[in-house]
Amino acid sequence: MSQKPAQHNKRDAMDSHAAIAAARGTAHILVAGPTASGKSALALAIARAHGGTIVNADALQVYRGWPILTAQPNAADRAAAPHALYGHVPDDAPYSVGLWLAEVAALAATGARLIVTGGTGLYFRALTEGLAPVPPVPPQTRAEADAHLADGGIGALLADLDPATAARIDTRNPARVQRAWEVLRATGRGLADWQDATPPPLMPLDTVLPLRLDMAPDRLNPRIARRFDAMLAQGALDEARARLPRWTPRAPSSQAIGAAQLVAHLRGEMSLGDARDLSIVATRQFAKRQRTWFRARMRNWQAVAPDMAR
Repeated sequence: MSQKPAQHNKRDAMDSHAAIAAARGTAHILVAGPTASGKSALALAIARAHGGTIVNADALQVYRGWPILTAQPNAADRAAAPHALYGHVPDDAPYSVGLWLAEVAALAATGARLIVTGGTGLYFRALTEGLAPVPPVPPQTRAEADAHLADGGIGALLADLDPATAARIDTRNPARVQRAWEVLRATGRGLADWQDATPPPLMPLDTVLPLRLDMAPDRLNPRIARRFDAMLAQGALDEARARLPRWTPRAPSSQAIGAAQLVAHLRGEMSLGDARDLSIVATRQFAKRQRTWFRARMRNWQAVAPDMAR
C-alpha cells in the first residue's frame, strides 16, 4: 500500500465522488465534519471502493449504551465494511483521548488502511499533531475541581490557571477549563507546558488524506431534525428508558445530545414533543460549534461539499 497521500487542492471544495477517487492508494484517510453532515456515508463509500477499516473518532460513539442516539453504524453498515472503536466502552468507564489514540495506534500497527471518521476535533488533533504526555489526574483532584466549579463557577477555575494555558484553551468551555485546572493542581505544571512537550504525531497531516466535510446550516439543520426523528422511530426512547434506573447526569456517556431531554420526558418533566425540540436545538448549536472549530483548526484539510449525505 502506498504511503504517499493523494494530491489534492485544498483551496477548492471537491464533491464526495472526487473525494472517493482521491482516496485511492492513500495509506490512511481522515473524514471530519459536523454532526449529521454525512461523514459515515462518505467513509463507508471509501471503504467499499478501496477497502479499509472505518475507525470511530467520536467521543460519544465509543460508549455502549446509546447506539441509536449517538448514530453508531447499524448492522448493514457493519456488514459492508470493518468498523472499530464503536460502542466498546462501558457507559460508566473512564475514557480519554490518550486511550483512543493508543487503540488507533494498535489498529495502524496491523497494516490495515484506516478510515478515521468522526466529529471530535480533539481526537483528530491528537492523531495529526501529537498528544501531550499528561499523567492521569487522581480522583480526589477531580472531586476537588468539581467542588470548586460548583462553588465559584468557571471563573474560579480560570483565576487559578497559569497565563500560558489560559491563553491557549477555550475559556468558555467548562470541561476544558476544568481539565486544565486539574492538570495544574495534580502535576504542578500548566497544561500548556505539557503540550509543549508533545511527542511526534501518529499520523502527520502530510502522510494522510484529510477530508473536512462542510454543509451550510440551511441544509444541515433540516437533516438534524430528520435524523433525530429517525432516532426516535428506531428506539432512542427505549435506550433512555433502559438507562433511567442508573442515570447519572455527569457520566461521560450521559453527555449524548438528547439523553438528558429524553430522561426528563420519562420522568414526567416535559412532553416528548418538547424533549424532541430541545434536543434538535442542542444538536444544531453543537453542529455550529463544530463547524466553527473545524474551519479554524482544519484550514489545511481538503474541503468536501457532501452530495451523498444520508
